[in-house]
Amino acid sequence: MGWIVLLVIVGIVLVFISTYNRLVTARNGFKNAFAQIDVQLTRRYDLIPNLVETVKGYIKHERETLEAVIKARNAAYTGLKTAAADPGNATAVQQLSGADQQLGGALGRLMAVAEAYPDLKANQNMMQLSEELTSTENKVAFARQAYNDSVLNYNNAREVFPSSIVAGMFNFQPASPLDIAKPEAREAPKVSFT
Repeated sequence: MGWIVLLVIVGIVLVFISTYNRLVTARNGFKNAFAQIDVQLTRRYDLIPNLVETVKGYIKHERETLEAVIKARNAAYTGLKTAAADPGNATAVQQLSGADQQLGGALGRLMAVAEAYPDLKANQNMMQLSEELTSTENKVAFARQAYNDSVLNYNNAREVFPSSIVAGMFNFQPASPLDIAKPEAREAPKVSFT
């Protein structure tokens, strides 16, 4: 009888350890997926000052638009660094999402203004930056999808029984997906200059 009780206790301990390790692995997975978003958004944010400098010489009287882009870029960059420091912080991820939406709107206005300048559209630097920005937007979308999938897997792992018991005991907090509220913001900005 003592051996049966010992085997049951060992079995429970093994399930407990396995569940804990699975939760840690899932949590590390969504944090790694966020790191990929960090890489792509940092690249995007690094391209924007070059884009603004290229545009600045052509549309000097549109200073307000340029300043809005730089301000939105800086806010989004700050939001990214805050969220990257703790991808499990739902508030930081939501603030990043809002700041990135603001940046998307400002970039859209800049591109609309730039359309009115044929010399700017033909500028080699502008065409190259536009192409890089479009490519980066696609990479951001893929990284965001991978992150959201990892968040879903982690949240499912922490909510199912018996994992929910272990998650509660060790304070595994739910992760927040990186959502974009506006349907039009789900698309990469159109940056065609042909």
